[in-house]
Amino acid sequence: MRPRVLLVEDTPTEAELARAHLSAFGHDCHHAGTVAQALEIAADHPPDAVLIDLQLPDGSGFELMRRLRQAGVDAAFIVVTVNASVKAAVEAMREGAMDFIVKPYSRARLQVTLENALETRRLRAELEAARAQLGRGSFFGFVGASPAMQAVYRTIESVAGSKASVFITGESGTGKELAADAIHRASPRAGKPFVALNCAAIPRDLLESEIFGHVKGAFTGATENRAGAAKQADGGTLFLDEIGEMPADMQVKLLRFLQLGSFTPVGGTRLEKVDARIIAATNRDIRAEVEAGRFREDLFYRLYVVPLELPPLRARGEDVLLIARHFLEVFSAEEGKGFQGLDAEAEALILAAPWPGNVRQLQNVVRNIVVLHDGPLVTRAMLPAQLIQPNPREGARPAVRVERRARAVEPLAVVEKRAILAALEHTAQDVPRAAALLEVNPSTIYRKLAAWKKEA
Repeated sequence: MRPRVLLVEDTPTEAELARAHLSAFGHDCHHAGTVAQALEIAADHPPDAVLIDLQLPDGSGFELMRRLRQAGVDAAFIVVTVNASVKAAVEAMREGAMDFIVKPYSRARLQVTLENALETRRLRAELEAARAQLGRGSFFGFVGASPAMQAVYRTIESVAGSKASVFITGESGTGKELAADAIHRASPRAGKPFVALNCAAIPRDLLESEIFGHVKGAFTGATENRAGAAKQADGGTLFLDEIGEMPADMQVKLLRFLQLGSFTPVGGTRLEKVDARIIAATNRDIRAEVEAGRFREDLFYRLYVVPLELPPLRARGEDVLLIARHFLEVFSAEEGKGFQGLDAEAEALILAAPWPGNVRQLQNVVRNIVVLHDGPLVTRAMLPAQLIQPNPREGARPAVRVERRARAVEPLAVVEKRAILAALEHTAQDVPRAAALLEVNPSTIYRKLAAWKKEA
């Protein structure tokens, strides 16, 4: 678009000359001879730049600048005057002018001054936009203002309008499903369904039915037709979490679906076509999985169009405190508690913790604190024991001797099996809950159970 310039000049000959110059520069020029006319034109045609003669029939150029700014006009103001004094220049700048020109002026002088003013205005707008982005402390459910998260937010904004597949990577608990949901909500598909499917939480023999659906009688227990996740996400977004756990035979079927945009339900004979954007995620090193032959290379390239890596919580600086305060506020309201924040020592300990379970672990810790305690501030005494480390300012503490009873050393596999079975018993055989307690992926427990069953 051509820059729009408002010329405010009451001398006809000078106005005509300036309009000729502005047209030659390629600008869209509007002319006003009075303050009143300038205000009216600016309201109908917001200018990018305003050339203002200081002496006008119904007021001064300074008054016009003030009234234009009050009206919300964001333009580059250039004062035109016959007075070349320092006083006039200083006053012009104080009132918000970017530059001033002394009459009579040359065409070259006008062009350089105007171009510089427009470029300065553009750069200021870009700087303000950048500052606004850098200052974002939240984004579609995410909480965090660190540079690492600002990069995530920008990637989500950039890719949201596209139909391209997105592949999200990151450690467990970093918010991969939240990122997928943010991409969906920021996209033109926001009004359509967002369907999330955890490939690791579904038994292998049921995964095809979960994704593509089945017809009545397809297998024992299929008492009616059932639409799968792909059909449910038609027009919207299908999020396949932990896709690295998908068995090889399902990888082939998913690849065919991505290539054709259609599928056949389990037990069916008719192709069904859908329009669903695919977002995949894994906490594995997917390239290593491809190299090891556990994940198809052709499927990888179909899915890995736009990569999005979520940083671990330990790499997000003081975001951990922003997130802790957010969870504290939410859970306090849910539980009817009176927490208002964290004291300095609690903040220091939370900030120093490694958080191997990332945001999910922090969420559980804060919920535990709120459920078990109350008070205006979270204190050191309320934190779980694993977060409490010696404070360097307190100096080294005396070592505490602990007498250990001699016991036989057991193989690691035995210890692992005992821990998994105990967690399953504690959660009434709820694999996802047991996995959360053990801070492992549910697929790990499923694989172990399958292996133990074969050994039996």
